[in-house]
Amino acid sequence: MAGIKVYLKDGSFKEYDSGISVKEVAEDISRRLAKDALIGSVDGRLVGLDYRLKKDCSLEILTFGDEDGKDAFRHTSSHILAQAVKRLFPEVKLAIGPAIQDGFYYDFDVERPFTPDDLEALEGEMNKIIAEDYPLERMEMGREEALKFFEEKGEDYKVELIGDIPEGDTVSLYRQGEFVDLCAGPHIPSTGRVKAFKLLSVAGAYWRGDEKNRMLQRIYGTSYEKKKDLDEYLNLLEEAKRRDHRKLGKELDLFSIMEEGPGFPFFHPKGMIIRNLLEDMWRKEHVKAGYQEVKTPIILNEDLWRRSGHWDHYKENMYFTEIDDTGYAVKPMNCPGGMLLFKRKLHSYRDLPQRVAELGLVHRHELSGALHGLMRVRCFTQDDAHIYMLPSQIRDEVVGVIDLTDHLYSIFGFDYHVELSTRPENSMGSEEDWERATDGLREALEAKGIDYRVNEGDGAFYGPKIDFHLKDCIGRTWQCGTIQLDMQMPERFELVYIGQDGEKHRPVMIHRTIFGSIERFIGILTEHYAGAFPVWLAPVQVKILPITDKHNGYAEEIRNKLFNLDIRAESDLRNEKVGYKIRGAQMEKVPFMLIVGDKEMESGTVSLRSREKGDLGTVSLDGFVNNLRDLVENRK
Repeated sequence: MAGIKVYLKDGSFKEYDSGISVKEVAEDISRRLAKDALIGSVDGRLVGLDYRLKKDCSLEILTFGDEDGKDAFRHTSSHILAQAVKRLFPEVKLAIGPAIQDGFYYDFDVERPFTPDDLEALEGEMNKIIAEDYPLERMEMGREEALKFFEEKGEDYKVELIGDIPEGDTVSLYRQGEFVDLCAGPHIPSTGRVKAFKLLSVAGAYWRGDEKNRMLQRIYGTSYEKKKDLDEYLNLLEEAKRRDHRKLGKELDLFSIMEEGPGFPFFHPKGMIIRNLLEDMWRKEHVKAGYQEVKTPIILNEDLWRRSGHWDHYKENMYFTEIDDTGYAVKPMNCPGGMLLFKRKLHSYRDLPQRVAELGLVHRHELSGALHGLMRVRCFTQDDAHIYMLPSQIRDEVVGVIDLTDHLYSIFGFDYHVELSTRPENSMGSEEDWERATDGLREALEAKGIDYRVNEGDGAFYGPKIDFHLKDCIGRTWQCGTIQLDMQMPERFELVYIGQDGEKHRPVMIHRTIFGSIERFIGILTEHYAGAFPVWLAPVQVKILPITDKHNGYAEEIRNKLFNLDIRAESDLRNEKVGYKIRGAQMEKVPFMLIVGDKEMESGTVSLRSREKGDLGTVSLDGFVNNLRDLVENRK
């Protein structure tokens, strides 16, 4: 049999007979690797362990420690779920069941919603399927044969999916026991490999994400190789529930979403304190970094959005209205208004770079099923900025944005990772422009020595971008800041500056945000701090708790003094025991409590209690104020 060379991840190669399987190569490398192996990657193509190598190739053996290995493991878990559903509910029609971050889901067309009791029964049936340890066998059929196969089974959604496949193409299916599903694969070797799993919840989901289609039932789950890892994840979910910003927003009286405006948040007085503090800090830091602030209108003529490209690339996410028989759009982004501001007068090369910032309210149409507290809304305030510059200034300006972003994130104690996203299919502009823009972002990241991942095809329709993904204190990541380099908008709006040669030239521009949106960032902070905001951000910094009614006057005297010193203080004058008042202040997550009674009145002191450390003893009011100011001024 002919020999082939198989190049491994470490750069070495091994020689084998043609036709050797990925699993056999893993066994030859090491017994441990063969035991852990889930799928393979052959010349970058994901394959099952039974795939046979017939020519020289590169091979990577993937385990649960690899993202693609995890995805295959969890995708197989979704097939186990679907098999269990068909056993217990044969009338159900199958839709799709992909792996997702930290788990999987499967969509089902069912006459009644699944209940918690149904999930428990399904888990029991899944355990039987896992114990039966069915191999996952890949099958291939012609398109017409596959259509007939699923038509006979009454699986309408599978038939629709196959209908999208070009005529003459081969269709792949996977069998496990009596169950067969349409699937590109690959899958792990057998159902018995899924040792630890949990079904988590049920939600409604429109077929193909289109609200005009039928509402399906989506069952979410997660799975791990080891029960220990599953238990850790489930504990993390419980902690995430405790930190849920929707729950804390209600308990702490920060914001609400009313039935009269789904996706349109209302900020309460305490929520506005946090919001204003963030915006004030943002303004001060941007002034220091050389930005000018502007404000552009929320509604602008429809023609503007045609010119900007949003009409062709973003129309389904926009809201429209009519004024004086003329079409207008509610802005989903701030940039077209920014173009008009730049264009209002002629600029010299000496004026550039020009850094223009805007806290701009935008509106975007989101499906009702996608709305989620402050994290996914229909109106939000972007902390936007546009930088107009010479081509020679690209690297330095991107580095400046990276530095400002890093500085602002460090205030909140966030770590982050960076991703570089390249040209998507639905984009505008020449290949040359995209290459120049992508190289400019890459050079800035490398100049800063920042490690980054590449997201192929995930850029904005007008340019490549750098995205910042924050990591909160329980390890979750949130995409917030972005830097987008754009050579298309200046072209479309015919922006110019007068160069050193006296001729007109086209500027390059950056679109960027740091918080992403004020609303979402507040949601992230609420969960990051579990509602216990640092002193400088806390809506109420100090709660004064008189022991009895006769101490109310002293409490109010302290409150007035703190108020005049710009310290956010409240006094609790309710006719309740002081222990009850302390528990109330703890529930409100107030950083400091000042307890006052006879002893404190006589000595002109306060008894200090901390949210985190408990009783700190008797202190002078002036001493407490000095310490508090230090915490606030240094954002400790």
